[in-house]
Amino acid sequence: MERRLDDRAQHSDRSRVGARGGPGRADLARRAFVTPQTMSRIIVNLDEAGLIERAPHAELGRVLQTRLSPAGRRLLGRCRERVGAVENRMLSGLTATEREQLRDLLRRCVDSLRAELMPPTAQ
Repeated sequence: MERRLDDRAQHSDRSRVGARGGPGRADLARRAFVTPQTMSRIIVNLDEAGLIERAPHAELGRVLQTRLSPAGRRLLGRCRERVGAVENRMLSGLTATEREQLRDLLRRCVDSLRAELMPPTAQ
């Protein structure tokens, strides 16, 4: 079970890196709702698997930016296809109104997590 959760966190991390490119470890941790220590472990795993590339930030030299490697981009594409297929199956029995309600409820859940993990001034 823990391995599956770690895999999901790594998929979440790959998605964030692919979508935004170049954030540092602390920013990735905040975006994925994990601790910086957990994100460090995820980054090491992704780096060892050749799925990310790390380089010093152009302006903040000590900050390492994280970007998907070509292999990471390919894997992210495959993951997005699979997640999309699962989402389509999962939502197929819902009406448009129910889908909108679900989206709104999930957004509120995410907002609650953000409020808990981030001080109001950081949001």
